[in-house]
Amino acid sequence: MCRKKVLVVGGTGYLGQHLLQGFSEIQSPAYDLAFTFLSNLPQKLLDAVPHSLPFRVDLRSGHGFDSIFQSFGQPDVVINCAALSVPRVCEVDPNAAMAINVPTHLVNWLSSFKEKNTLVIQLSTDQVYEGSKSFYKEEDEVVPVNVYGKSKVEAERLISSNCLNFAILRSSIIFGPQTISPLPKSLPVQWMDSVLSKGNKMDFFYDEFRCPVYVKDVVTITRSLMERWISDGKQMQLLLNVGGPDKVSRVQMAEAVAHIRGYDSSLINPVSALSVDRGVQSPSDISMDISKLVKTVGVTPIPFIEGVRLTLES
Repeated sequence: MCRKKVLVVGGTGYLGQHLLQGFSEIQSPAYDLAFTFLSNLPQKLLDAVPHSLPFRVDLRSGHGFDSIFQSFGQPDVVINCAALSVPRVCEVDPNAAMAINVPTHLVNWLSSFKEKNTLVIQLSTDQVYEGSKSFYKEEDEVVPVNVYGKSKVEAERLISSNCLNFAILRSSIIFGPQTISPLPKSLPVQWMDSVLSKGNKMDFFYDEFRCPVYVKDVVTITRSLMERWISDGKQMQLLLNVGGPDKVSRVQMAEAVAHIRGYDSSLINPVSALSVDRGVQSPSDISMDISKLVKTVGVTPIPFIEGVRLTLES
């Protein structure tokens, strides 16, 4: 079997770096690896994944895709985890959110090939759901309440209507260890650990629920889908909720960190999410039913408390 070409779009982001790290740890992989970046190409990442090819690509203009084809060729698998993913930032600049999060130039580039059989694994979000009930299923209506969610719904529609092979992964908050090349943004568990370690009382929402998923589980799920498609050679058209098994509030997330670290839980001050103006509407309960994921992929994400323990030990 000829070697497959795998392209990670957004390889310098949080999930992107973890994907590249996960792929680089495979002994004798049956594929060649490339990734895209926009601004900075971290030397630490290059050193850690020496057999992957980096390409500078601007998703807004599409500039850079042609150079991928010239040096790497047509990818067999594209994993798109590039996004403007901070809801407040998307709300402030909706044009940028739509230009980056709806991968029009990527889809147009893939559509230009004679062979239109590339598998696209598209990272979406739990924020496509309205947030008015618990444990959303994939077939539930999508009613996003903010620009970020709307941009991801548009991305899902673009992929599903233009790609023969796709897997759309609606992920919840992705948490876990820091990346090979540390990111400037704060990571959720590490941030909670940092503020609680200072011994000061801190506000956490008690009435906003998510199903946070451990990053290495997302890597395993992505790899499993990719490898199944490569080995089966069958058409793949999937939509999956990708969350952890636990529905938790920010209070419960902080309590898990406090429990593992031995911090005083009285430092966690429960407040309503409605009491704070974050400059963007945030859905209250977008917990997800992941039974389809478990049945389809055969991967059961680890409990939140276990993911926190692994994160803090790393």
